[in-house]
Amino acid sequence: MTNEGTLRKMQRDHPLQSMSVKHVIAPAARTLAIIMGGGAGSRLFPLTKDRAKPAVPIGGKYRLVDVPISNCLNSGIRGIYVLTQFNSTSLHRHINASYKFDNFSPSFVEILAAQQTPEGSTWYQGTADAVRQNLRTFLEGNYEYFIILSGDQLYRMDYRDVLQQHITGNADLTIACIPVNREAAMGFGIMETDANQRITRFVEKPKDPDILAELRMKPELLRELGEWDQQELYLASMGIYIFNRQVLVDCLDNDLDDFGKNIIPSTIGKSNVQAFIHRGYWEDIGTIRSFFDANLNLCDPTPQYNFYAPGAPIYTQSRFLPASVIEGTVINRAMISDGCQISSARLERCIVGIRSIINPGARLKNTVVMGADYYETDKGGTPWGEIPIGIGRDCIIEDAIIDKNARIGDGVVITPHDKDANSEGEGYYIRDGIVVIPKNAVIPAGTRI
Repeated sequence: MTNEGTLRKMQRDHPLQSMSVKHVIAPAARTLAIIMGGGAGSRLFPLTKDRAKPAVPIGGKYRLVDVPISNCLNSGIRGIYVLTQFNSTSLHRHINASYKFDNFSPSFVEILAAQQTPEGSTWYQGTADAVRQNLRTFLEGNYEYFIILSGDQLYRMDYRDVLQQHITGNADLTIACIPVNREAAMGFGIMETDANQRITRFVEKPKDPDILAELRMKPELLRELGEWDQQELYLASMGIYIFNRQVLVDCLDNDLDDFGKNIIPSTIGKSNVQAFIHRGYWEDIGTIRSFFDANLNLCDPTPQYNFYAPGAPIYTQSRFLPASVIEGTVINRAMISDGCQISSARLERCIVGIRSIINPGARLKNTVVMGADYYETDKGGTPWGEIPIGIGRDCIIEDAIIDKNARIGDGVVITPHDKDANSEGEGYYIRDGIVVIPKNAVIPAGTRI
């Protein structure tokens, strides 16, 4: 008789005794997710001028924070806290509007903003300090594992795989890692492991050639991953950590501020710290260039990241917008979101966000248009004498990011060519060779940028 059949027989023959049978709860149900969303995001300025980094729109209709939240939900992790601090209004609004659960399950996505308490009155000083300041709240639940995530990364991962390795390997702390080349390794925390993937050493952003040589992934590990064993690859931390409950408490019983810089190095050697090697696309959206490239890659025939996967969608706010209306427009490799109106334009490798208005004669190439938060008709129309929201007639825009609610007048030319890769002017910024028109900007007709 199967275990299930035995259990049914016990419940039938001994109903009182069966009440004492302990139910097995999946590891994901015993895991609390903590998403870090409090950083200032200065390298993503001006996209973070008025919003937190995890609230930056991506892929036309999503926000960066939707990625880790969706990964959690698709992994069966239903208890999620998002820690916020800087420019958090739009992030709070998005989370509250997007993630609602019924009253008959313990699921939640809640925001914990930086606050003054009897224990402290300072802002979050780092990732570890942010978790420490909210530790009392996290420990209120009966969670055995805590997964700490970043709110500004683009990747797809089933955290149940990480949990399974963590439990099977009897780890105290598991760090998700990804193989990177030598050049990229200089910008990450790099791990050295033994044959059992136990981390024996951690170096933050190594530059010394001798240290880099010591940290190279071992040939036997490369062979195990199906790679050429002489390849020069390094294990870089993804900033994804799984802690056992008591281990997290012990690791934060100090005044260290950051997991990557302080907590992780001090824990290696004292505890069983293991590496989980992720084999897939992962991008840290830390700069204007990385944000721009990650968006436009979505338009490619075989994108490295796809917002749709059967059974594991990326969730976001339900807006109930109408289908887009496109008339007389030439489109080559573009993603067009809901509620757009595009007429007699030309789009080549573009992301077009929700409620975008693109007028006749406009030509856009390698451009991210974030769209708008509202239709002006819903607010009584465009005020007399003002440029309407959207892209005006006969505009030429190339290698640019047009943030939400921007008003681009007729005949405007926007291109970073023949300009300083990092400069700025009236109504625009150039960062990493990309022109950024900030949110709510107004660019008069005939302007040349």
